[in-house]
Amino acid sequence: MKKNKLSAVLITKNEEKNIESCLASLSFCDEVVVVDDASSDRTALLAEKYGARVYKRELKGDFAAQKNFGMEKTVGDWILFVDGDERVSVDLKNNIIRAVETDGDIFAYYIKRRDFWWERELRFGETKKVRNRGLVRLVKKKAGVWHGKVHEELACRNKVGFLDGFLDHYPHPTLSEFIREINNYSSIRANELKKEGVGTNIVQIVLWPAAKFILNYFVYLGFLDGPAGFAYAFLMSFHSFLVRAKLYQLSFENAG
Repeated sequence: MKKNKLSAVLITKNEEKNIESCLASLSFCDEVVVVDDASSDRTALLAEKYGARVYKRELKGDFAAQKNFGMEKTVGDWILFVDGDERVSVDLKNNIIRAVETDGDIFAYYIKRRDFWWERELRFGETKKVRNRGLVRLVKKKAGVWHGKVHEELACRNKVGFLDGFLDHYPHPTLSEFIREINNYSSIRANELKKEGVGTNIVQIVLWPAAKFILNYFVYLGFLDGPAGFAYAFLMSFHSFLVRAKLYQLSFENAG
């Protein structure tokens, strides 16, 4: 019986501090494809050192397009999508191997992710959903295509399952970098909403960020994550503010 092959696809940009740990956790994969967004550090060099095939491709604010491009370059029967700042835990690795070896009716799997920030695991707040439910990350080849520039999703009409085990996520090594990412992602999201014909107003600009903070910090119990939980909830509400403020700014910039 033919053994199913597993490919991993990494979307990277300036991940030299994380890429080696990430690739080491993917040693069980049959191949690794890295789609690199013009990194200015040693990300591509280190990836090639670990035997990955590296493709240079500008992101242009479209994460779905990067994933679809990477998927096209793989030869495996199954594809595991991982970010450069993530690592596959041992339990997850074992469950991925079992899933890939099983010829069933499931075409994609949700994988739970736990986030680590300010030297602790974030168990509540903004990250609670992906910790409890997960993200679609393990996909059978040609099961579907990715869409959505920032919050990309897989368009799959087949059965989707859930895997036990965690992806460990180590984002935002510094507060300054977190703020830079928020600024970048909010611009991408504002432009995406503008193209969809979505507008905003002063009520949304003021109230939505406040509501997001209340939801993440109080309703989703972010306060139980200590100072890290407060900072994370505050910065994600700031992201919400930037998206709507930039969307408002685009409305009169384009009008002029």
